[in-house]
Amino acid sequence: MNMEEVKNKRVALLLSGGVDSAVVLHELVSQGVRPDCFYIKIGPTDDEGEWDCSMEEDMEMATALCRRYGVTLEVVDCHRDYWDEVTRYTMESVRAGRTPNPDVMCNRMIKFGAFDRKRGHEYDLIATGHYAQTEIDEDGRKWLCTSPDPVKDQTDFLAQLYDWQLRKALFPIGHMRKEEVRAIAEREHLVNAKRKDSQGICFLGKLNYNDYVRRYLGEKEGDVIDIETGKVLGKHKGHWFHTIGQRKGLGLGGGPWNVVKKDVEKNILYVVRGYEPIKAHKKEFVIKDFHWLTASPQPSPKGEGVASDGIPSAAPSPLGEGWGEAVTFKVRHTPDYFIGKAEDLGDGRYRMHADRWVQGVAPGQFCVVYDKDFHRCYGSGEITVE
Repeated sequence: MNMEEVKNKRVALLLSGGVDSAVVLHELVSQGVRPDCFYIKIGPTDDEGEWDCSMEEDMEMATALCRRYGVTLEVVDCHRDYWDEVTRYTMESVRAGRTPNPDVMCNRMIKFGAFDRKRGHEYDLIATGHYAQTEIDEDGRKWLCTSPDPVKDQTDFLAQLYDWQLRKALFPIGHMRKEEVRAIAEREHLVNAKRKDSQGICFLGKLNYNDYVRRYLGEKEGDVIDIETGKVLGKHKGHWFHTIGQRKGLGLGGGPWNVVKKDVEKNILYVVRGYEPIKAHKKEFVIKDFHWLTASPQPSPKGEGVASDGIPSAAPSPLGEGWGEAVTFKVRHTPDYFIGKAEDLGDGRYRMHADRWVQGVAPGQFCVVYDKDFHRCYGSGEITVE
């Protein structure tokens, strides 16, 4: 953690009840920083108890930690913001046959969005337990950078942040590996040292994702068809329960089967058989609406020089000439990334060229693009059908 970044700054810490944010609290206090802690409530209201949220246990953990370190804890209710923004995005995406990422939008719209509107705007920095790093370049720009833990790295979940959100973001454990975080928690006898990591969408707890979708979209029977033979293999309960690249949960014999296409209007799933069928892979695909985190390939209007004709000239792009010829990228939250290039198609669209086959490329997923060393994150765009 760069103490110069937090020196004489007001810090808000988003405390979840999990071990990662608990170690963040320990690290901050150990460095002489006394943050104000906040628990963001995005789970169910009292009349939605069937969602089986873990908020009560989270609050017990968070309260005990704040009492131990002598810092304040406040609950900030972002429940309605979550349902109005993140859930709407999720359901609109799956209804249209796309594969959404609610956690990406939760970071942009809730943790660094709604929270900032409600309380975070009073603080200079917002600290979280994300596994990501930041660095400041020679021109004072702040970049999102990967964590040394390839399994836990969460830059893909942060790649849709706005630049002002990234400037306020503080990731005190981003330079650590998960085992180091656990070791600190056990050494310091933190109350949640052995608590398991949460899985799935932000707040769903024990609720199955399909139950979450069913609550809003219901069920609608449709055919599952072998794309190579045209044979109807079985039925499904709605294309929105399935995603491109899916192998499990199809209920088909003689597999494995891979979902490779959807007909949204006719509610049809197309599948192909095999462990690594070519139809389930791509080497090229298009992304749209690319969101740049820190800088874009366009010349910077700041730091202008003056040309010989007296007309101000824009400063060169910080990405450098030919940046797209050598990039790395990932299309899902895994330790694996791909080497390739980004071909500029204009209007925020890029054709991604991978050095090897990419499995399960699905419209709606975010493709997150990094520099050639898989270090600095440039941003992300949504995979689209082309």
